[in-house]
Amino acid sequence: MDMSGEWVSGAGVRELIGWLVHLIEAGGALIIFAGAVWAFARFATTGMRRRSLIGEFNKIRLSLGRFLVLGLEFQLAGDVLRTAVAPSFTEIGQLAAIAAIRTILNFFLTREIAQERAEIERDQKEPLPPAAAAAGA
Repeated sequence: MDMSGEWVSGAGVRELIGWLVHLIEAGGALIIFAGAVWAFARFATTGMRRRSLIGEFNKIRLSLGRFLVLGLEFQLAGDVLRTAVAPSFTEIGQLAAIAAIRTILNFFLTREIAQERAEIERDQKEPLPPAAAAAGA
């Protein structure tokens, strides 16, 4: 503890928050990267096993969308943490714009995921047409 009675200096807090922001943003980037690699690998292996990817394609997109949403949440968390250290008005404006863009992206991704999920569930619940049911029997 220094003579002024402060436990941690302002510069030390800013440096610590800077490191935390980098860790959180790196985590978000890794989540997005892992999701992209997973989706590509699943797409490639499914494509080799089946001729028709239509049913599986939506499931792959849905899973990739979940990775993207989670990664964007981490990125947004980094932006919020960055505002914990009193930035200038220019930095606040830039962070607000970035946060708004990421939030809008996240909203539309979440909405698309919900639509895809509903479509997949609807397709799974639909009964087979009579001709297909008779052919399968």
